[in-house]
Amino acid sequence: MKKVITKIIDRLLIVTINRPGHKNAVDNDTAQMLHDAFMDFDQNDHLDIAILTGAGDTFCAGADLKAIASEAENAPKLSTEGRAPMGVSRLVLSKPVIAAVEGHAVAGGLELALWCDLRVASQNAVFGVYCRRFGIPLVDGGTIRLPRLIGHSHAMDMILTGRGVQGEEARMMGLVNRLTGEGNALAEAVTLAKSLSALPQTCMRSDRFSAYEQWDLDFRKALENETIHGLKVLQSGDTLAGAKKFARKDY
Repeated sequence: MKKVITKIIDRLLIVTINRPGHKNAVDNDTAQMLHDAFMDFDQNDHLDIAILTGAGDTFCAGADLKAIASEAENAPKLSTEGRAPMGVSRLVLSKPVIAAVEGHAVAGGLELALWCDLRVASQNAVFGVYCRRFGIPLVDGGTIRLPRLIGHSHAMDMILTGRGVQGEEARMMGLVNRLTGEGNALAEAVTLAKSLSALPQTCMRSDRFSAYEQWDLDFRKALENETIHGLKVLQSGDTLAGAKKFARKDY
């Protein structure tokens, strides 16, 4: 059984972690397949938005701890160089990715969800640093993305206690962007992805990059960087085309 499944719908790519018998835990093979799938997506001009989800009733339970415990050759690998243990968390893509979360997104699975630009989750979705109880560190961006996403105080609550959060609490924290009924996360994510795909892509991707890059810049440099991105959009012709569309009331 293929550990990662990809499916194209119009200009969308759905990437599914397909290890339901292992709660979609990620071993080294799965990590490489995720890495390759998203690299291919980023380089494919016919695709605008990707969705990451998990097979069955779980998004992802994190790294494959049974493989780690048995010191299996296929256990996830950690190094300061190259690919991240969960496959994608060191990648900075040029296009948005949406997480569609059912069930548990915990430990490395939480970090995969945090790597995505947006998270659509069902009421039964649980987010947590469950690796806390086993002495396994966050090494796929969790200690960086979680505080940036939900604020330091909420992040410390999750990182230190390892408790799970779900439903309205997860949305209140800013961990979830869209909350759906159980079993509807993927369908809602597809609807959201199609709405993003219908927008002018050059401008959206430019603003997205500026929003990410500003974290590494002081305020004045961030403003300058935003202007540089904006000028490229203006030079692309998309802004003029959009202005003419507005003037014609063609929207």
